[in-house]
Amino acid sequence: MHLKFDPEPDIDPDSSNVYAWIERGPDFRRAKRSLNRFVRLATIFFLAWYGLYVVLGMFASDLMATPVFGTINIGLLLGLAQFISTFIITGLYVRFTNRKLAVLVAQVRVTDEGTAS
Repeated sequence: MHLKFDPEPDIDPDSSNVYAWIERGPDFRRAKRSLNRFVRLATIFFLAWYGLYVVLGMFASDLMATPVFGTINIGLLLGLAQFISTFIITGLYVRFTNRKLAVLVAQVRVTDEGTAS
């Protein structure tokens, strides 16, 4: 099978160091960049959302204590929303890996096919 890129001179794709060779390939790098971008964006979003919750709890306690219905207040609903947003981010991650990352990983496997024994 024809390989899509030339390995670095010090790395032989047929050697035991095939992982380093794969890691330097364009398909692996594309998959890694895509994953890193998703993780960074999700982390920034969640930390900002959590930070807002903490800041509201510290400086807007009257707002957070505002009753919505019965003994349920805004602070409790926003706290519950933290858990819900965690599950949503997890679902988006699973969807991302199934739709985009799995395709990129398959390309890396096709590139590597026949080089590892």
